[in-house]
Amino acid sequence: MYRAKKIKTDDKQLFYKTVNKLLIGQVCYESDWLAQLANASALLGHQMDEINWVGFYLLKNDELVLGPFQGKPACTHIPIGKGVCGTAAEKRKTILVPDVHEFPGHIACDAASQSEIVVPILKDGELKGVLDIDSPIKNRFDEEDKKGLEEFVQILAENVHWENIC
Repeated sequence: MYRAKKIKTDDKQLFYKTVNKLLIGQVCYESDWLAQLANASALLGHQMDEINWVGFYLLKNDELVLGPFQGKPACTHIPIGKGVCGTAAEKRKTILVPDVHEFPGHIACDAASQSEIVVPILKDGELKGVLDIDSPIKNRFDEEDKKGLEEFVQILAENVHWENIC
């Protein structure tokens, strides 16, 4: 059972060190991929400030398909190479967008979103999906978020039972 209180700190390194420890506790003892990703999105949704959407898009049939998330209803299918999520998946690198209105081809699922970060999930070099986080504030995400969220995704890459995703 999740019992952690909200992490209260302005130190992003400490924040991500703590949230990533919480993630390890959640995913290492669970074997169901859906439960793992659902709790991972809930963990970030509960702990991160100034966000309006957090969740996963999973690679299925050469496109990204909506997975577990926290927030308003979202786009369900995203082609590889389209929008921030599809671009991060295609390039297999994290994309940090300070202002989504300046990103060519941005897919607006929630009009409140102003900035975004998308981290690809790679397991043994193979794309499994992306972690997508939106904020209603411009310039919400920085290099510390990028580093901390890449570590978060690496924990997932190593512990989620990807072979069971249909």
